[in-house]
Amino acid sequence: MGTTSAPRQIPLDLAHRPGFSRDDLVVSPANMQAVALIDGLPARGAQLAVLAGPPGSGKSHLLAIWRDGVGAFELDRRSLGAAAVDAAEAGPVVLDDADAEGLDENGLFHVLNAARAAGNPVLLTSRRFPAAWGVALPDLASRLKAGALVELGEPDDLLLAGVITKLFADRQVEVEQAVVQFLVRRIERSLSTAIGVVERLDRRAMETKSRITRQLAAGVMESVDAGQGRLDL
Repeated sequence: MGTTSAPRQIPLDLAHRPGFSRDDLVVSPANMQAVALIDGLPARGAQLAVLAGPPGSGKSHLLAIWRDGVGAFELDRRSLGAAAVDAAEAGPVVLDDADAEGLDENGLFHVLNAARAAGNPVLLTSRRFPAAWGVALPDLASRLKAGALVELGEPDDLLLAGVITKLFADRQVEVEQAVVQFLVRRIERSLSTAIGVVERLDRRAMETKSRITRQLAAGVMESVDAGQGRLDL
């Protein structure tokens, strides 16, 4: 008779999501200036601020913190018509990934004008500085140039380690710092990748009913490197 392997436990999908409150934010030299910007950006005042940085640098997290803290309205870059102008006249507004394809330039120009006239702040995020967006509307380019700009770089080791540690703690999973440091050295320098890796490790540990060790982490990273599974980012 052939040997059979022990069945793996099928983990329940509890739809765990990382926290996006100010208390959930890990601060390091890599994002210190950006954190200072959102901490100092008031709920009132005609100020335009832009957070620029690569994917996975934490821009959307920072935008969500400020949006929820001041009750800002989130805009859609593809549809910035009368409703968006009304929102900018009524209170603070935010726009994520403003430099992505499909930006309504004319609409954004009117939104910025409405916000300034009403004395309401606007927070934008983008992958590039506004000067590199290729904006065709000169008046919009001028408005963007006048805004406060903070650049976010790739997460440094301190930020990645802090985020990974907190993600495991949020799941009530104890992980040795040697495992955290191993992951910091191995994963792509992206906060979204860190979230995906922690989720995969937690699921693998539940499936195999084992602790999260360096060996387990190495196995998960090898399967990711070999393309045997994708990260849900």
